[in-house]
Amino acid sequence: GTIMDAGNKNLLKIIYGDCTLGIWGNAGKKVFHYIFSYQTGGLESLCIDGKEWIYRTPKPAFWRALTDNDRGNKFGLKSGMWMSADLFMDCVEITVTVDGKEGPLPIAPVNNRFGHEERAKEVLVTFLYETITYPKTNVKVSYKVGVGGKISVKAEYEGKKGLPELPVFGIRFIMPAKAEGYSYEGLSGETYPDRKAGGEKGIFHVEGLPVTPYLVPQDCGMHMDTKWVEIRRRQVLDNLAKDKDLFCLKFSALNEPFAFSCLPYTAQELENALHQEELPITRRTVLCIFGAVRGVGGIDSWGADVEESYRVYGDKDICFSFEIMP
Repeated sequence: GTIMDAGNKNLLKIIYGDCTLGIWGNAGKKVFHYIFSYQTGGLESLCIDGKEWIYRTPKPAFWRALTDNDRGNKFGLKSGMWMSADLFMDCVEITVTVDGKEGPLPIAPVNNRFGHEERAKEVLVTFLYETITYPKTNVKVSYKVGVGGKISVKAEYEGKKGLPELPVFGIRFIMPAKAEGYSYEGLSGETYPDRKAGGEKGIFHVEGLPVTPYLVPQDCGMHMDTKWVEIRRRQVLDNLAKDKDLFCLKFSALNEPFAFSCLPYTAQELENALHQEELPITRRTVLCIFGAVRGVGGIDSWGADVEESYRVYGDKDICFSFEIMP
């Protein structure tokens, strides 16, 4: 992309595709280009300064790999439907609002009425997902893009009577290559809602994407009460190519701090491996931003259930938000 002319410098440029919505503009000297897909139901491309940050469309996350203690108290048997819901979900409704005006979804042929020089100050794209749980429920994820390329993300889970407790609720970002590491402001070490008294507040730098070497792979690397996390990469989409310079992307909490994990595996990949050597080759960065996390329990010994205040109930609404800074 090229830097825009001075007259429109501060506005976003919008490209109304047949099945995508493109947004581009300038963040200082960097050019950003985002693509929202009506087919995959979400943000399909997040390209900043020519570097792609999205490998698959980010979707709501409901599952984290079972811990030894989860297995002990049979949490998987009670809440296993959330693992399928995490893998498969239907995007049932999409709305696009440009500078406060919502019109019909601008897919073909509606998009024919737009020209090449469409500009706006703010674009809001909202995706409504339906879960395959029984009973079904909905999750709404909205992306608000402002001048300068900042994306405000809001995720809303609709509680439904009869649904089991959730392991987590968040959004999973799968990035194209393995990150060099990450920095964050929050609590030191690995923390969970009922395992954070020992965490000290500060800014921490983590090299690589460490996976705790439990005998049986399981959920690990959770960080509670986070103000921001910044991912550092050198590798681009081509796994053979390495950029000489680090490039970074920052995720910041908006109203309340969030929890996150940044691992080279998805929850299902961890769940599937019985021993460390069965984990796949590391080739991706899996960043999950969570608005709710279940505790680990295990108060007496492994197997004790989680205390009530550290559970995520399926019949209660959950809402959280954060922003992505180019």
